[in-house]
Amino acid sequence: MLNMAEGLARLEELAAHPVVSAVADAFAGAGRDLAIVGGPVRDALLGRLTHDFDFTTDARPDEILALIKPISSVQWDVGRAFGTIGARVKGEQVEITTFRADSYDGVTRKPTVEFGDTLEADLSRRDFTVNAMALLLPARTLVDPTGGVEDLLAGRLRTPIDPAVSFGDDPLRMLRAARFSSQLEFAVDPATLDAVHELRASLSIVSPERVQAELVRLLQTDDPVRGIRVLVETGLIEEFLPEVPALRLEVDEHHHHKDVYEHSLTVLRQAIALEKKRHPDAAPDVPLRLAALLHDIGKPATRRLEAGGGVTFHHHDLKGARMARKRLQALRFDAATTTVVSRLVELHLRFFGYAEGAWTDAAVRRYVRDAGDELERLHILTRADVTTRNKRKAQRLASAYDDIEARIAALREQEQIDAIRPELDGNQIQQILGLGPGREVGEAYRFLLDLRLDEGVLGEDEAEKRLREWWAVRG
Repeated sequence: MLNMAEGLARLEELAAHPVVSAVADAFAGAGRDLAIVGGPVRDALLGRLTHDFDFTTDARPDEILALIKPISSVQWDVGRAFGTIGARVKGEQVEITTFRADSYDGVTRKPTVEFGDTLEADLSRRDFTVNAMALLLPARTLVDPTGGVEDLLAGRLRTPIDPAVSFGDDPLRMLRAARFSSQLEFAVDPATLDAVHELRASLSIVSPERVQAELVRLLQTDDPVRGIRVLVETGLIEEFLPEVPALRLEVDEHHHHKDVYEHSLTVLRQAIALEKKRHPDAAPDVPLRLAALLHDIGKPATRRLEAGGGVTFHHHDLKGARMARKRLQALRFDAATTTVVSRLVELHLRFFGYAEGAWTDAAVRRYVRDAGDELERLHILTRADVTTRNKRKAQRLASAYDDIEARIAALREQEQIDAIRPELDGNQIQQILGLGPGREVGEAYRFLLDLRLDEGVLGEDEAEKRLREWWAVRG
């Protein structure tokens, strides 16, 4: 929440930053207006230091480039058509954009780029009032034509103009409302929420890649649950991730079960807490967070109401893995992320089956083999998936997982469990059994791998003996 005294002090620090001062002096010397704008101003007022240096000016792109060259080590103009010139000044990246007064056709989210003449007009076309403030330089005058400071004080997200017009111009702003709600821990203004609900179908003109990028940014926040609730309550999430609201299973008077939607949000929060505890200096783990959100999406499709009031979700892990893969592909996630998430969804129940009985070394080895490189993420997801209010049950499951992690560590030290292979390779199998390359060699290899997982290290002689016995019976 905004502390005005601290915020103004941070704003002064921002204006005095060597990078900001250098750019401001260059433009003032040419008689051009310049302001630092948007996120850096917002964050400074919230008492946060920033390394974002976004400027706006009345200078046109060619002049921006001419003014920035003498004070920068490198420049790039890939955004020239949109009025943006980038540069590196004193080791920091800056972007300087000509005042804009764009118009939209309502069919695509690509604007007709029009350069503007005033800072106030430029600010009014931005997404939210808290991002529509500027610090005029070098005068260090705060320009806030749409009430951004008041909204910061209130912890409120609101569009600078009629939200129906703002979202009609660029539907991606609806997703940004959810993301900023989580990022800033702000409430979305009711009129803005209503506009999202009314215009949610217009998200169809936004490319899947853009939608994916905003979803990722939301998941990277400290508490994405707030933003996910905005998406679900407005119906916007139906346009790109309908599997999540489908988790709000109807509960009837005879068949009682957990609200899977609320459970999934709790799992997401718990996974993030564990992620930070176990890896405090790591970047937000988006695949893990996606898996936590999506781990139960197979439940609606596998839900069965049993006689006597029971509810089952048999094989929802396998169904959910297929659904997750299909959805992430539709959102143009890369193959690696898609594979990791679907694999975690598929494996998320494995531990609970093992936890019902005594753990064998073979079970531990198989668990590690099946998880592969995703073992640590599976540890976190599985622990986070315990949301029961029964403290005794929760403690029992936590203790069981403490045990499996200890067992894995012990077996890893003893057997190099991460690199388990059969004790005979394909060439040896062919030589022993007198086979050429083919399907039968693969079957023999899998037999030896299962043997290794079940019984541990046997030695090559014993492995050969077992292989010959298996082959004789098989033949």
